Amino acid sequence: MASKTVVNNYGSFDVTFVKGKGSTVYDSNGKKYIDFLAGIAVNCLGHNFKPLVKAISAQAKKQIHICNYFVSDVGVQYANELLAATGFDAVFFGNSGAEGNEAAIKVARKYGYLNGGEKRRVIYTLESSFHGRTLATLTATGQDKFHPACFAPYVDCFKTIKANDWEAIKTAFDDTTAALLIECVQGEGGVNIVDSDWAKAAADAARNAGAIVMADEVQTGFGRTGTLLASETLGFNPDVVSFAKGAAGGVPFGGILIRGKAADVFKAGDHQSTFGGNPLACAAGRVVLHEITKPGFLESVTEKGEYIRNQIASFGAKCVGEIRGRGLMIGVDMIAPVKAIEVEKKLLENGLLTSTAGSNTLRIVPPLNISYKEINKGLEILKEVLLKS
Repeated sequence: MASKTVVNNYGSFDVTFVKGKGSTVYDSNGKKYIDFLAGIAVNCLGHNFKPLVKAISAQAKKQIHICNYFVSDVGVQYANELLAATGFDAVFFGNSGAEGNEAAIKVARKYGYLNGGEKRRVIYTLESSFHGRTLATLTATGQDKFHPACFAPYVDCFKTIKANDWEAIKTAFDDTTAALLIECVQGEGGVNIVDSDWAKAAADAARNAGAIVMADEVQTGFGRTGTLLASETLGFNPDVVSFAKGAAGGVPFGGILIRGKAADVFKAGDHQSTFGGNPLACAAGRVVLHEITKPGFLESVTEKGEYIRNQIASFGAKCVGEIRGRGLMIGVDMIAPVKAIEVEKKLLENGLLTSTAGSNTLRIVPPLNISYKEINKGLEILKEVLLKS
């Protein structure tokens, strides 16, 4: 039915989900699945998490939305809590990762204009990065497959360098550079790890050229990699951080955190969002922030990620290549002729939700609070499918 009524932009599987609890979901036929996907790193607290459901229900009874000509009490509370937890100076609320990165791009462009005039427009991103589906964020994305001719012309003044390439950063940045944008772990590119020493050196080189430094934390933020922000691990202290996905546990939410030289760039009217930071989303965001900053929570994310990676390595499956990841953001390379998409389909048939990334990588991003019981059930399915592939 959906294939006849919803625009076919997703190539969706013929499965309809109707409910979930924890890291387990159920389809319309009553079949049970272990969720190693979490809505692509969105459902960070799983399904039907009672404190989140309670907060959303309570807020819906009070107020779902007001426009940003005014201020909501829960919006102010969440902003203050988020800034205290992250150490940033200000926050802009939107609805999605693409919107967060659009806001970051506009900060960079205006900062460049104010600190170098019309020539300081260039924004560097990394090869194999992914930043969104709008025209600007598609252009920023460092993968040619996301730049089909049918959407041209693309936005100008974007350039890419290769992550972990030390030679590239020696000559890349100059007085035309407005910003460097680093995706801290390249999710859509194949769960590729950015080296912390390289990230700090690249950030230093960009700043020495007069640019600001930004981090795309749309997928890596809010505990996904075992710290509140993945840029903490990389240690390059970004001036701007974009966020979304897990920020509100499934309620659409995104935005940017700003500090330092970038903190005062935006003025009234520069950038706005109708739905951004509405009371319902902020109420959900407060629950997520409260849960993931509880003592031991982030440490458990790291431990669970290591456990999953070690277990997959112990399978001895001939089709498995490199296993990468930080926290509960894991990539498992498939060795040709085995195709990750075919493994994903077989896992779905057997009751395990995953996704693919990069050229031939299986991506695993379960809820951050997934139980070891659910992890082991999912690993049993994964092992059986991999050993037969």
